[in-house]
Amino acid sequence: MASVGVSLFSTRPPLTWEFAFLTDVGRTRSHNEDAVHVDPALGLALLADGMGGYKGGEVASAMAVSLLHASFGRWFAQAGMQAPSRVVRRALQAATDEANSSILQAGTTNPELQGMGTTLVLAAFRPQRVVVGHIGDSRCYRVRNNKLELLTRDHSLRQQQLDAGAITAEEALNSPTRNLVTRAVGVEAQVLLEMHEHSARPGDLYMLCSDGLSEMVSDEQLFTLLGHDVGLQKKASLLVAIANDNGGRDNISVVLASASVAETPRTGR
Repeated sequence: MASVGVSLFSTRPPLTWEFAFLTDVGRTRSHNEDAVHVDPALGLALLADGMGGYKGGEVASAMAVSLLHASFGRWFAQAGMQAPSRVVRRALQAATDEANSSILQAGTTNPELQGMGTTLVLAAFRPQRVVVGHIGDSRCYRVRNNKLELLTRDHSLRQQQLDAGAITAEEALNSPTRNLVTRAVGVEAQVLLEMHEHSARPGDLYMLCSDGLSEMVSDEQLFTLLGHDVGLQKKASLLVAIANDNGGRDNISVVLASASVAETPRTGR
């Protein structure tokens, strides 16, 4: 667990972000195809859920988080924490483009990795804003004012059926199409990172997760667990434990980020 503090000229106080993360193989899978990376210095959190081929999913998710982190890190070294959000968004899409091309090429040239790809959810935590991006059905939630909100909308066949009214919310819970994504990294020559920007407030709690968590833990359980008066790493452990207790049918990954007001240095007299 780590934290990062930054400053920015604004009428609102800058925020400091504290992070925790955990990934687990679950109860039924033989290996973990999820990959997670958090860099507090960059304010960057990455989570990918791989799929396809002999260990292809494991390779695709690891490549995605590694390449995205490296690309964003190079940009950050030049731009810094105070870069405008629109520039951050361009940097995140450019990093996604690099990762997408590399994963697609690896899957094309290596028969054992053919057809591999990965979902992706990420967040760039700034002094007063959060840029959230996703591809596929890995999600981002936020707890604010005692309310749990889903900030992403799945790129999945199930979501398309829900939007069209073809299935009900109850039917969606056990839909045979619930694991079929309509957008993934490394599958086609181009992929769009859907991004949305959110104003950050003290007390906000963001959660990035793979579907191994969101499919196994209800919104009511998520809200209860995220509201426990324990540290972030303990919350992450509780979330993974409940997902496993509820069946653990997939790999389980979670990233938590909590916002608080940065302390103002005291000056002596």
